[in-house]
Amino acid sequence: MKESDLHSFTAYCLHWQQLYGRHDLPWRQTVDPYAILVSELMLQQTQVARVVPKFQQFVMTYPSVQKLAAASLAEVLVLWQGLGYNRRARYLWQLTRLLTDSNQSNLPKTQSELESLPGIGPYTAAAVMAFAYNQPTVVLETNVRTVLLYHFFPEQEQVKDVQLRPILEACLPMVEPRSWYAALMDYGSHLKSVLPNPSRRSKHHAVQSRFVGSVRQVRGEIIRALTQRVDYQGEYEEIKSLIQGNKDSFKLAVDQLCDEQLITQKGAMLKLGGKS
Repeated sequence: MKESDLHSFTAYCLHWQQLYGRHDLPWRQTVDPYAILVSELMLQQTQVARVVPKFQQFVMTYPSVQKLAAASLAEVLVLWQGLGYNRRARYLWQLTRLLTDSNQSNLPKTQSELESLPGIGPYTAAAVMAFAYNQPTVVLETNVRTVLLYHFFPEQEQVKDVQLRPILEACLPMVEPRSWYAALMDYGSHLKSVLPNPSRRSKHHAVQSRFVGSVRQVRGEIIRALTQRVDYQGEYEEIKSLIQGNKDSFKLAVDQLCDEQLITQKGAMLKLGGKS
């Protein structure tokens, strides 16, 4: 690929960002690693419009690693309601406790150390490195894939990430990668809104499983019901009676939530939160 083509591509993306980018997103107004991590975990499989108010409320309530670590898991899960995938909340809470137990007041500054924390995989670690620390890491997610597929693989199906990474690496600026990734993500989000999703042509594109009738639906309903009870607890059969989803999945959902320490079961009682 010609260097001039890559230069034209990067110039176009950055110019597009200047004109149309989502400059008002609250996580774009900070470089605090903790706040960036909160936003990244919230944004996983969740639409931006739903995340914005939750992010603002969350970082106002728990503005630091220490403040979140001092809260109970039940309190965190209550605040997390509306985002789904409650394991993300537990991971976030758990890692802040690990950090404070180690007398650390903030997140690590290397990708490998970030990946050693609960719930932080290679993508999330790379995103924190780019957006919080402004480091030139490879951040490859659905919006970035969309842009690369649209511009460089317009007709090809089943494109692998190993084909995209060299292009992304060649375009990656050593200065201000934070701004570059903001441009790619915003532009990719725009492309998905006006075109048949180009990221579907990625070999790594995953179709979200059906929610209605799933165990995931029942899990979410259990957590939501417990957040609304006195002392965040309720009797097993009473909580089951409130489930709108497939009640046949109730026991499995309870067992899973207990295994993940999102709830505890003692006799006939279910309670929000698990062991520390």
